[in-house]
Amino acid sequence: MVTGCKKKDKEDATSTKLTTQKETGVNTKAATKVATEQETTKAQAISEKSTKAQAVSEKSTKASIDENGSYYSKDEVALYIHTYGKLPSNFITKTEAKALGWEGGSVEQYAKGKAIGGDKFGNYEGKLPSKKGRTYTECDIDTYKKSSRGAKRIIFSNDGLVYYTEDHYETFTLLYGEVN
Repeated sequence: MVTGCKKKDKEDATSTKLTTQKETGVNTKAATKVATEQETTKAQAISEKSTKAQAVSEKSTKASIDENGSYYSKDEVALYIHTYGKLPSNFITKTEAKALGWEGGSVEQYAKGKAIGGDKFGNYEGKLPSKKGRTYTECDIDTYKKSSRGAKRIIFSNDGLVYYTEDHYETFTLLYGEVN
């Protein structure tokens, strides 16, 4: 009888062990599902916060640089282009300047408060990244109230890249955008 009891106890223990494993397996799957759902919810919340933060950042950027303002410095012009995707209205193309009598140098005496910008930049030396459909536009920087156009330029693409050169196209620094 003692032997039978041991066998019975052993069977009960095995049965309990199997039942516990089955329950644990179900609980593990359920716990994994809950954890995954929580991670997904957390990721969505972070994504929503990031989107909201980006929207707030864009609003504050637009608030910090007036679309109707005149800008001449590297940082202001680059931020304007990054924010609005175009040059500030105080820039005129070489063709527009020539129509006013400009032949080179500072455009000030022909167009008060204006600077040269808006012409195509050819990227003929291939120093900037190429991509199908990408075009570049250039503008002079820091020429306001100066006697010459100088060497500083901002070059920007139609897909969000904004570069600065202080040595007349020898070297470029990426200010905004991601090269892809």
